[in-house]
Amino acid sequence: MKGRKFIVLFLCVGNSARSIMAEAILNHLAGARFQAFSAGSQPAGEVHPRALSTLKSRGHDTSALRSKSWDEFAGADAAPVDFVFTVCDHAAAESCPVWPGHPMTIHWGIADPAAVKGDDDTCDAAFVEAYDLLHRRLGAFVALPLEDLDASQLRAALQEIAGPA
Repeated sequence: MKGRKFIVLFLCVGNSARSIMAEAILNHLAGARFQAFSAGSQPAGEVHPRALSTLKSRGHDTSALRSKSWDEFAGADAAPVDFVFTVCDHAAAESCPVWPGHPMTIHWGIADPAAVKGDDDTCDAAFVEAYDLLHRRLGAFVALPLEDLDASQLRAALQEIAGPA
């Protein structure tokens, strides 16, 4: 497993904000070690404008980001995935497809910034808060010595990164 690229899939129902931000952050932090994707069970069809502006303001290239169905990553012809992170409670509660490669699946719930109501400053702050939480978690994830941990140690480390349930 040393030196191999790990494939990571972030899931949220709409695939328009949290999972998209996680995809962009991990690809930015990952170097050659990870390849991140995101998807949703009921994709919105577009990336939330505030997710895009939050990412752009932090130096992320958003040109390839798109809202897509998790069907692209399921099925026998799909590339194997190493990790699946659900970032919204609805996606965590859904019956997920059988993922090629039988990945480790972890729930990292994050409040939906798109659900926040209020003025522009309030709504923008919700996206920044979600971004910052994802960035902290993903920074801790990429720092893990994945190759040196067995499955139970890895699961425990990923749950610790997520914080209390």
